[in-house]
Amino acid sequence: MALNGNLENIKAGVIQELEALYELDIPPGQIITREAAEKMLELTGVLGREVAVYINRKGMVVQVSVGDDATVELPDIKQRSAIRLSGIRCVHTHPSGDTRLSAPDLSSLRSMRFDCMVAIGLKHNRKIYGSMAFLSGDMTESGAYVVNGTKELSLKELNDIDLVQLIVLVNNALGKNRLKDTEDHKEKAILAGVAFSARKSAWQVEDSLAELRGLVETAGAEVVAEVVQNKDKPDNAYFLGKGKVEEIAMLAQNVEADLLVIDDEISPSQQRNLELSTGLRVVDRTALILDIFAQRARSSAGKLQVELAQLKYNLPRLGGQGLVMSRLGGGIGTRGPGETKLEMDRRRIHGRIHDLEEQLKKLKNQRKLHRNQRKQSRLASAALVGYTNAGKSTLLNALSGSDVLAEDKLFATLDPTTRLVDLDDKQQLLLTDTVGFIQKLPHTLVNAFQATLEETTEADLLIHVVDASDPNYELQIQAVINVLDEIGAKEKPSIFVFNKADRLMSSGGSAFDAGRMLQDREGVVISAKNPDDLQLLKDKLASFFNRGKIVLQLCIPYTEGSIITQLHDVGNVLGTDYAESGTLLEVELPAAEADKYMKYEIKE
Repeated sequence: MALNGNLENIKAGVIQELEALYELDIPPGQIITREAAEKMLELTGVLGREVAVYINRKGMVVQVSVGDDATVELPDIKQRSAIRLSGIRCVHTHPSGDTRLSAPDLSSLRSMRFDCMVAIGLKHNRKIYGSMAFLSGDMTESGAYVVNGTKELSLKELNDIDLVQLIVLVNNALGKNRLKDTEDHKEKAILAGVAFSARKSAWQVEDSLAELRGLVETAGAEVVAEVVQNKDKPDNAYFLGKGKVEEIAMLAQNVEADLLVIDDEISPSQQRNLELSTGLRVVDRTALILDIFAQRARSSAGKLQVELAQLKYNLPRLGGQGLVMSRLGGGIGTRGPGETKLEMDRRRIHGRIHDLEEQLKKLKNQRKLHRNQRKQSRLASAALVGYTNAGKSTLLNALSGSDVLAEDKLFATLDPTTRLVDLDDKQQLLLTDTVGFIQKLPHTLVNAFQATLEETTEADLLIHVVDASDPNYELQIQAVINVLDEIGAKEKPSIFVFNKADRLMSSGGSAFDAGRMLQDREGVVISAKNPDDLQLLKDKLASFFNRGKIVLQLCIPYTEGSIITQLHDVGNVLGTDYAESGTLLEVELPAAEADKYMKYEIKE
């Protein structure tokens, strides 16, 4: 490959040695190897000139130049995007041994948006030292990039910097600044899904990606491309196949993407490798759902639970962040009372998790107290459960006349809401709207939201709301049942409500479809927009809560007032009157409790 820069009066043998620099293989994420640094400094000693190598994120040398501050030629780089880093780092020598970066060095860093600019030199002790500069992500009022830099470091200290994390941090900062500058700009996302032949799943990868698209749009980003791959099992390093990763890197340049969203949960190392190889910020399905939950949380309880879930998710992903977080070493010089910033941050996160769990315990006790108060009111309770965007909040509003937020978006409602519903003239119901479920619901969320999900486990009845118009409704039902099983509510009595029947009919559905949906399930097929359908549901609920109950007309002697108290505890007193013989009560009682009060029954 061609050499660049000032090549005058260089012997043929030295030219060959310079060309051999193209064959260097630098590990991805490492700034420069000792072998490469020693060879570059050796050639600098022979030539008395700077030697610069430009390395891409795969560790390949893409250009070698010779010269000085004024004559070293910059590579012709095809920029990945108009704002993000170029994906190239420059490492060059200083013949004087002074590793301070010059004004032309910093100018090149800004104009080319290098991942970093590094100068190395050989000191009198024959040890290699260097300094590094990188863009901070901020800009001055004149529009110039602000540069951060290191002091002079040994080669080992330079290579201890987590280059991958540094690149991600700077790219994130550059992206955020662009969003600030352009209010209507959205992040551009590439979606990636994998169909694993070794994993048996009823969900088709295309259906799962369609759902992922909805999640990304709910989070506020724009989907610009989708990629699907068939594999036997996940790749240990990238999750995706290496060839597919290279394809995504090229695609990202063409569509100017900012973000890669993986339709599964991936490991921290897989995330880092993908970020390094594609130059994109990478999030998985779990991180995406957590982001949506963070946006949707309104109550203090919801915010606490989201923060706890995020901390538990991010803790194992907390890695050394170069200049931001130092790595914990081992051996001489690393022991003692001191503590690295990384370990301090881990300790703080553990402490914060403990604090949040204690606060949620108090919240759990408060909710338990409220539930006990509701039970004392003798009102029946039901919880709306179901797949996200099945219409639970719309149904709650329609039945109770309330105005809970209801949007045609995934996870539109996060915080649970309880409302009073009149089933008929004599019967009322406490109805609770809960957070929607989804396939691959992160365990961190299930664990963190135990305080909220207890509303489901304590209800007398589960109203399982299903989107009848979704072709995957059976898979969605199973996903909900899996989560209910995880929280210990699978065996609760339930009624299925197949909602959005209006959409089903408008798309050519029929009464046959309704019968097929219900099969052996107890429930109804309705539209929450239809008053007649709502009344049908109310009748169904009233019928459920009236099972096993009988209504008695009783006369309790005034000398046995304690009986009246008992009746209020075990049944529902529908009416009270007074006569000479005693207190007249109309009482709804469980059949098992009725026998002991039959002697007070008023005979016709």
